[in-house]
Amino acid sequence: MKLVASALLTVAVLLVPAVSGPFLQYLVLNMLLLALLALSFNLLFGMTGLLSFGQGAFYAGGAYAAALSLRAGFSLIPSILLGSVFAAALAALIGAFCVRHTRIYFSMLTLAFGMLVYAVVWKWTDVTGGDDGLIGIPRGAFFEKPERYYLLSAVLVLVSIAVLHRLSASPLGLSLRAIRENAERAEFSGVAVRRTIFIAFVTAGFFAGLSGALLAPLEQTISPSAAHWTKSAEPVMATLIGGPFLFAGPLVGAVVYLGLKEIIVRFTEYWLLVFGLVLLGMVLSFRGGLLGAAADLWGRRTRA
Repeated sequence: MKLVASALLTVAVLLVPAVSGPFLQYLVLNMLLLALLALSFNLLFGMTGLLSFGQGAFYAGGAYAAALSLRAGFSLIPSILLGSVFAAALAALIGAFCVRHTRIYFSMLTLAFGMLVYAVVWKWTDVTGGDDGLIGIPRGAFFEKPERYYLLSAVLVLVSIAVLHRLSASPLGLSLRAIRENAERAEFSGVAVRRTIFIAFVTAGFFAGLSGALLAPLEQTISPSAAHWTKSAEPVMATLIGGPFLFAGPLVGAVVYLGLKEIIVRFTEYWLLVFGLVLLGMVLSFRGGLLGAAADLWGRRTRA
Protein backbone atom coordinates (compact mmCIF):
# COMPACT_ATOMS: atom_id res chain seq x y z
CA MET A 1 0.00 0.00 0.00
CA LYS A 2 2.79 2.42 0.92
CA LEU A 3 4.66 1.54 -2.28
CA VAL A 4 1.58 2.25 -4.41
CA ALA A 5 0.96 5.57 -2.62
CA SER A 6 4.61 6.57 -3.11
CA ALA A 7 4.48 5.70 -6.80
CA LEU A 8 1.27 7.70 -7.33
CA LEU A 9 2.71 10.69 -5.48
CA THR A 10 5.90 10.52 -7.55
CA VAL A 11 3.93 10.45 -10.80
CA ALA A 12 1.76 13.36 -9.61
CA VAL A 13 4.83 15.45 -8.77
CA LEU A 14 6.47 14.76 -12.14
CA LEU A 15 3.26 15.55 -14.04
CA VAL A 16 2.86 19.03 -12.51
CA PRO A 17 4.50 20.86 -15.49
CA ALA A 18 2.13 19.09 -17.89
CA VAL A 19 -1.06 20.14 -16.09
CA SER A 20 -0.27 23.50 -14.47
CA GLY A 21 1.23 26.91 -15.03
CA PRO A 22 4.47 28.46 -13.76
CA PHE A 23 3.05 29.56 -10.40
CA LEU A 24 1.96 26.08 -9.29
CA GLN A 25 5.28 24.66 -10.50
CA TYR A 26 7.10 27.24 -8.38
CA LEU A 27 4.94 26.51 -5.33
CA VAL A 28 5.26 22.72 -5.60
CA LEU A 29 9.02 22.99 -6.10
CA ASN A 30 9.32 25.17 -2.99
CA MET A 31 7.32 22.54 -1.08
CA LEU A 32 9.70 19.85 -2.30
CA LEU A 33 12.77 21.84 -1.27
CA LEU A 34 11.32 22.56 2.19
CA ALA A 35 10.37 18.88 2.51
CA LEU A 36 13.98 17.87 1.78
CA LEU A 37 15.28 20.44 4.26
CA ALA A 38 12.81 19.21 6.90
CA LEU A 39 13.80 15.57 6.30
CA SER A 40 17.45 16.49 6.76
CA PHE A 41 16.54 18.18 10.04
CA ASN A 42 14.44 15.23 11.16
CA LEU A 43 17.40 12.91 10.66
CA LEU A 44 18.77 14.62 13.77
CA PHE A 45 15.55 15.48 15.61
CA GLY A 46 13.03 12.71 15.08
CA MET A 47 15.51 9.87 14.62
CA THR A 48 18.34 10.89 16.95
CA GLY A 49 16.58 13.11 19.46
CA LEU A 50 18.80 16.15 18.85
CA LEU A 51 17.24 19.54 18.15
CA SER A 52 19.35 21.43 15.61
CA PHE A 53 18.92 25.13 14.88
CA GLY A 54 21.74 25.15 12.35
CA GLN A 55 20.22 23.67 9.19
CA GLY A 56 19.95 27.14 7.71
CA ALA A 57 23.76 27.39 7.75
CA PHE A 58 24.13 24.31 5.54
CA TYR A 59 21.18 25.37 3.39
CA ALA A 60 22.85 28.72 2.76
CA GLY A 61 26.27 27.08 2.34
CA GLY A 62 24.93 24.90 -0.45
CA ALA A 63 23.08 27.82 -2.03
CA TYR A 64 26.07 30.18 -2.05
CA ALA A 65 28.53 27.52 -3.20
CA ALA A 66 26.25 26.54 -6.09
CA ALA A 67 25.62 30.20 -6.99
CA LEU A 68 29.32 31.06 -7.01
CA SER A 69 30.08 27.98 -9.12
CA LEU A 70 27.42 28.91 -11.66
CA ARG A 71 28.64 32.50 -11.82
CA ALA A 72 32.18 31.17 -12.36
CA GLY A 73 31.03 29.30 -15.46
CA PHE A 74 30.36 25.79 -14.17
CA SER A 75 27.36 23.96 -15.58
CA LEU A 76 24.22 23.42 -13.50
CA ILE A 77 24.43 19.83 -12.27
CA PRO A 78 28.12 19.96 -11.19
CA SER A 79 27.38 23.26 -9.41
CA ILE A 80 24.49 21.67 -7.48
CA LEU A 81 26.71 18.76 -6.46
CA LEU A 82 29.50 21.13 -5.45
CA GLY A 83 27.06 23.07 -3.28
CA SER A 84 25.90 19.88 -1.57
CA VAL A 85 29.46 18.68 -0.95
CA PHE A 86 30.47 22.09 0.40
CA ALA A 87 27.54 21.99 2.82
CA ALA A 88 28.59 18.50 3.95
CA ALA A 89 32.16 19.73 4.52
CA LEU A 90 30.81 22.68 6.53
CA ALA A 91 28.66 20.27 8.54
CA ALA A 92 31.72 18.10 9.23
CA LEU A 93 33.62 21.14 10.53
CA ILE A 94 30.77 22.34 12.75
CA GLY A 95 29.75 18.82 13.75
CA ALA A 96 33.21 18.12 15.15
CA PHE A 97 32.35 20.58 17.93
CA CYS A 98 28.60 20.00 18.25
CA VAL A 99 28.52 16.22 18.61
CA ARG A 100 30.53 16.44 21.80
CA HIS A 101 27.39 17.71 23.52
CA THR A 102 23.73 16.67 23.74
CA ARG A 103 20.34 18.14 24.57
CA ILE A 104 20.22 21.91 25.09
CA TYR A 105 23.98 22.35 24.68
CA PHE A 106 23.83 20.75 21.23
CA SER A 107 20.92 23.01 20.25
CA MET A 108 22.65 26.17 21.44
CA LEU A 109 25.89 25.26 19.67
CA THR A 110 24.11 24.69 16.37
CA LEU A 111 22.32 28.02 16.80
CA ALA A 112 25.59 29.81 17.57
CA PHE A 113 27.41 28.30 14.59
CA GLY A 114 24.42 29.03 12.37
CA MET A 115 24.49 32.69 13.29
CA LEU A 116 28.27 32.72 12.81
CA VAL A 117 27.74 31.55 9.23
CA TYR A 118 25.08 34.24 8.83
CA ALA A 119 27.53 36.90 10.04
CA VAL A 120 30.21 35.69 7.63
CA VAL A 121 27.78 35.74 4.71
CA TRP A 122 26.60 39.22 5.71
CA LYS A 123 30.07 40.73 6.12
CA TRP A 124 32.11 38.99 3.40
CA THR A 125 30.94 41.39 0.73
CA ASP A 126 33.64 40.61 -1.85
CA VAL A 127 32.53 36.97 -2.11
CA THR A 128 28.90 36.79 -0.97
CA GLY A 129 27.71 40.25 -1.99
CA GLY A 130 26.94 41.12 1.64
CA ASP A 131 23.48 42.47 2.30
CA ASP A 132 22.70 42.59 -1.42
CA GLY A 133 23.44 38.90 -1.88
CA LEU A 134 24.19 37.36 -5.27
CA ILE A 135 21.96 38.14 -8.24
CA GLY A 136 21.81 37.00 -11.83
CA ILE A 137 22.59 33.37 -11.06
CA PRO A 138 22.44 31.51 -14.40
CA ARG A 139 20.87 28.09 -14.92
CA GLY A 140 22.38 27.42 -18.31
CA ALA A 141 20.61 27.60 -21.67
CA PHE A 142 19.04 24.14 -21.46
CA PHE A 143 17.45 24.71 -18.04
CA GLU A 144 16.22 28.25 -18.64
CA LYS A 145 12.73 26.89 -19.26
CA PRO A 146 10.96 26.52 -15.89
CA GLU A 147 9.55 23.10 -16.83
CA ARG A 148 13.01 21.60 -17.40
CA TYR A 149 14.44 23.01 -14.21
CA TYR A 150 11.38 21.82 -12.29
CA LEU A 151 11.80 18.25 -13.56
CA LEU A 152 15.53 18.19 -12.75
CA SER A 153 14.94 19.51 -9.23
CA ALA A 154 11.95 17.21 -8.63
CA VAL A 155 13.93 14.14 -9.68
CA LEU A 156 16.87 15.08 -7.43
CA VAL A 157 14.56 15.70 -4.47
CA LEU A 158 12.61 12.47 -5.01
CA VAL A 159 15.83 10.45 -5.27
CA SER A 160 17.08 12.14 -2.07
CA ILE A 161 13.85 11.27 -0.28
CA ALA A 162 14.23 7.64 -1.37
CA VAL A 163 17.83 7.59 -0.09
CA LEU A 164 16.81 9.08 3.25
CA HIS A 165 13.96 6.56 3.56
CA ARG A 166 16.38 3.71 2.90
CA LEU A 167 18.79 5.19 5.43
CA SER A 168 16.04 5.37 8.07
CA ALA A 169 15.52 1.60 7.79
CA SER A 170 19.25 0.78 7.65
CA PRO A 171 21.48 -0.25 10.58
CA LEU A 172 22.51 3.41 10.85
CA GLY A 173 18.86 4.42 11.27
CA LEU A 174 18.35 1.77 13.94
CA SER A 175 21.48 3.00 15.76
CA LEU A 176 20.18 6.57 15.66
CA ARG A 177 16.86 5.49 17.17
CA ALA A 178 18.71 3.60 19.88
CA ILE A 179 20.65 6.77 20.70
CA ARG A 180 17.39 8.72 20.82
CA GLU A 181 15.86 6.30 23.30
CA ASN A 182 18.90 5.89 25.55
CA ALA A 183 22.37 6.97 24.47
CA GLU A 184 24.14 5.28 27.38
CA ARG A 185 22.44 1.95 26.77
CA ALA A 186 23.21 2.24 23.04
CA GLU A 187 26.88 2.81 23.84
CA PHE A 188 26.98 -0.20 26.13
CA SER A 189 25.40 -2.21 23.30
CA GLY A 190 28.36 -1.42 21.06
CA VAL A 191 27.12 1.69 19.20
CA ALA A 192 29.80 4.35 18.72
CA VAL A 193 27.51 7.18 19.77
CA ARG A 194 29.62 10.20 18.82
CA ARG A 195 30.71 8.77 15.51
CA THR A 196 27.14 7.77 14.62
CA ILE A 197 25.79 11.22 15.48
CA PHE A 198 28.62 12.80 13.47
CA ILE A 199 27.71 10.72 10.40
CA ALA A 200 24.06 11.74 10.79
CA PHE A 201 25.07 15.39 11.21
CA VAL A 202 27.16 15.40 8.01
CA THR A 203 24.47 13.52 6.08
CA ALA A 204 21.86 16.03 7.24
CA GLY A 205 24.17 18.85 6.18
CA PHE A 206 24.58 17.33 2.71
CA PHE A 207 20.85 17.12 2.03
CA ALA A 208 20.19 20.56 3.54
CA GLY A 209 22.90 21.87 1.21
CA LEU A 210 21.28 20.12 -1.75
CA SER A 211 18.01 21.89 -0.95
CA GLY A 212 19.79 25.24 -0.89
CA ALA A 213 21.81 24.45 -4.02
CA LEU A 214 18.55 23.82 -5.89
CA LEU A 215 16.98 27.01 -4.57
CA ALA A 216 19.69 29.39 -5.84
CA PRO A 217 19.16 28.67 -9.58
CA LEU A 218 15.39 28.58 -9.05
CA GLU A 219 15.31 32.11 -7.61
CA GLN A 220 18.39 33.20 -9.58
CA THR A 221 19.37 35.17 -6.50
CA ILE A 222 20.42 34.36 -2.95
CA SER A 223 20.64 36.60 0.12
CA PRO A 224 22.00 36.29 3.69
CA SER A 225 18.48 35.60 5.00
CA ALA A 226 18.98 32.01 3.84
CA ALA A 227 21.47 31.55 6.69
CA HIS A 228 19.42 33.31 9.39
CA TRP A 229 18.00 31.36 12.34
CA THR A 230 14.49 32.07 11.04
CA LYS A 231 15.29 29.88 8.04
CA SER A 232 16.41 27.12 10.39
CA ALA A 233 13.03 27.44 12.12
CA GLU A 234 11.09 26.51 8.96
CA PRO A 235 12.09 22.82 8.91
CA VAL A 236 11.47 22.69 12.67
CA MET A 237 7.91 23.93 12.20
CA ALA A 238 7.26 21.70 9.19
CA THR A 239 8.45 18.66 11.14
CA LEU A 240 6.38 19.48 14.22
CA ILE A 241 3.28 20.04 12.07
CA GLY A 242 3.62 16.78 10.16
CA GLY A 243 5.04 14.62 12.94
CA PRO A 244 8.68 13.91 13.80
CA PHE A 245 8.33 10.16 14.48
CA LEU A 246 6.99 9.12 11.08
CA PHE A 247 9.17 9.39 7.98
CA ALA A 248 6.46 11.12 5.94
CA GLY A 249 5.75 13.65 8.72
CA PRO A 250 8.14 16.36 7.46
CA LEU A 251 6.81 15.89 3.91
CA VAL A 252 3.24 16.49 5.00
CA GLY A 253 4.35 19.33 7.28
CA ALA A 254 6.17 21.12 4.43
CA VAL A 255 3.08 20.99 2.21
CA VAL A 256 0.79 22.20 5.00
CA TYR A 257 3.24 24.92 6.11
CA LEU A 258 3.67 26.52 2.68
CA GLY A 259 0.06 25.84 1.63
CA LEU A 260 -1.35 27.60 4.69
CA LYS A 261 1.08 30.48 4.26
CA GLU A 262 0.04 30.95 0.62
CA ILE A 263 -3.67 30.91 1.53
CA ILE A 264 -3.43 33.27 4.54
CA VAL A 265 -1.28 35.81 2.65
CA ARG A 266 -4.11 36.25 0.15
CA PHE A 267 -6.72 37.19 2.78
CA THR A 268 -5.08 39.58 5.26
CA GLU A 269 -2.23 42.03 5.52
CA TYR A 270 -1.66 40.73 9.06
CA TRP A 271 -0.86 37.31 7.64
CA LEU A 272 2.22 36.81 9.80
CA LEU A 273 0.19 37.11 13.03
CA VAL A 274 -2.61 34.85 11.75
CA PHE A 275 -0.12 32.34 10.34
CA GLY A 276 1.72 32.17 13.66
CA LEU A 277 -1.49 31.63 15.63
CA VAL A 278 -2.64 28.88 13.25
CA LEU A 279 0.73 27.10 13.47
CA LEU A 280 0.75 27.42 17.26
CA GLY A 281 -2.74 25.96 17.46
CA MET A 282 -1.78 23.02 15.22
CA VAL A 283 1.37 22.20 17.17
CA LEU A 284 -0.44 22.34 20.51
CA SER A 285 -3.48 20.39 19.28
CA PHE A 286 -1.58 17.59 17.54
CA ARG A 287 1.31 16.77 19.84
CA GLY A 288 2.56 14.00 17.55
CA GLY A 289 1.92 16.06 14.43
CA LEU A 290 -0.86 15.58 11.89
CA LEU A 291 0.37 12.16 10.80
CA GLY A 292 0.96 11.08 14.39
CA ALA A 293 -2.59 12.06 15.35
CA ALA A 294 -3.98 10.27 12.27
CA ALA A 295 -1.98 7.13 13.12
CA ASP A 296 -3.26 7.18 16.73
CA LEU A 297 -6.85 7.62 15.54
CA TRP A 298 -6.49 4.77 13.06
CA GLY A 299 -4.97 2.56 15.74
CA ARG A 300 -7.84 3.24 18.15
CA ARG A 301 -10.45 2.53 15.48
CA THR A 302 -8.68 -0.70 14.48
CA ARG A 303 -8.58 -1.91 18.08
CA ALA A 304 -12.24 -0.96 18.58
